[in-house]
Amino acid sequence: MSIKENIIQFQKNIPDTVTLVAVSKTKPVTAIQEAYDSGQRIFGENKIQEMSEKWEQLPKDIQWHMIGHVQTNKVKFMIPYVNLIHSADRLKLFKEINKQAALADRVVDVLLQVKIAQEDTKYGMPIQEAIDLLDSPQLDAYPHLRVVGLMGMASFTDDMNQVAAEFKVLERLFTRFRESKNLKTLSMGMSGDYKLAIENGSTMIRVGSAIFGSRNYQ
Repeated sequence: MSIKENIIQFQKNIPDTVTLVAVSKTKPVTAIQEAYDSGQRIFGENKIQEMSEKWEQLPKDIQWHMIGHVQTNKVKFMIPYVNLIHSADRLKLFKEINKQAALADRVVDVLLQVKIAQEDTKYGMPIQEAIDLLDSPQLDAYPHLRVVGLMGMASFTDDMNQVAAEFKVLERLFTRFRESKNLKTLSMGMSGDYKLAIENGSTMIRVGSAIFGSRNYQ
């Protein structure tokens, strides 16, 4: 199916309560424009330089989400336009986002990325550290940064019971702090597991290959 047909299919099949982030990393501007022309307005990138180049070329009502691991020395380049940072996973990064957002005179929305997968290669704040942070007043020290939800990536495995269990861990954490911290977004689920993520409480899914086709990383 075409990008347009894939977008329409997702718009029909996911609940109204779930936000679709079209993961456009490595994809050309023409592909993003096709998705935009089909009604998609939220796109996710994992490299700041690539996202910035696309932001300059594409319509300005696009909401750009940074979904990849963020290096602190590159934060300043996306702060003027980024809508949501999914991968805020350490206090050093929180501090830098807050600093650059203050310089830009704005408040930047972020998701606290929590490590729910068993793989060492997955980023995220350890669960107990995330609980301690949300339980403490530490976030008050960053007035130009607003934690609006949680994000997590499940293990890369064919064992869907394990994936569901990992999603459930994050869903419980989200439920625990939803009211006290005014959390709105639970971002979990990608092309291969988004249906399971939605079943386990996800309100935002990050879908790339199911919209744009497989990626060429060369």
